[in-house]
Amino acid sequence: MKIRPLLLAAAMLCVSGSASAQNSPENFSFEAGLIFWKPSPEIVITSGALGTPVDFINTFAVEDKRFRSYRIVTKAGKHKARFSTEHIKYDATTTLTQTIRFQGQTYTVGIPTTAELNWTLRRIGYEYDPVSTPRGFVGLVAYLNYNKMNAQLSAADVATQIFERNIPVPTFGGIARGYLTQFFSVTMELTGFKVSRSSDVGKFTDLDVYGTYNLGRNAGVQYGYRSLTVNYAIDADEGDLKLKGQYFGLLVRF
Repeated sequence: MKIRPLLLAAAMLCVSGSASAQNSPENFSFEAGLIFWKPSPEIVITSGALGTPVDFINTFAVEDKRFRSYRIVTKAGKHKARFSTEHIKYDATTTLTQTIRFQGQTYTVGIPTTAELNWTLRRIGYEYDPVSTPRGFVGLVAYLNYNKMNAQLSAADVATQIFERNIPVPTFGGIARGYLTQFFSVTMELTGFKVSRSSDVGKFTDLDVYGTYNLGRNAGVQYGYRSLTVNYAIDADEGDLKLKGQYFGLLVRF
């Protein structure tokens, strides 16, 4: 007679656990996010033989701008496919106070010069979560980051010089999420890659920490901090690019 209450209690726990899983924001197949990011940039590019480092931010007094990022996650059990894209653009005009040599062209002191930087970053990734519960997960992430960079300087009576590179970079890392309450979670994701060869040197690091408040299972709002760093030296070109700052976003899940 004592066995029946134990079986009943076990059944109730199973039903409760199943209901918790069904009501969890982690129970989704498709997630789409729209992120509004206003980073503080540091961008220095050297291009061409005998080129001088060009500080696109301080030399040209570029102001911080807000950019949009689009993120998509599809999920099947412990496996996820991840996609994201963002277009980063800065431009400004200033009268040079120092001589700059870029792509073999010299821009001298006193010449009004316009700098423009376009950076498109697309990521395709795979995530596997060996630990996954309705209250959070711990996973491994691998990305292919496609970087398309275009930087140019232009001035009156001086030929416009354009630097352009397509840089595919694989990155690897981890992601972890925990729920502090039923609908509020904190997530940290860190990925990176470093290569050092005789002719090429490259480093790519992406840190993303954010909190999500879920408005039920199908919608949520996010607030976070992201730091993106790219350093490279390829042939006669070098670059040090850093973007870091806070962001907010909206997401939907199905």
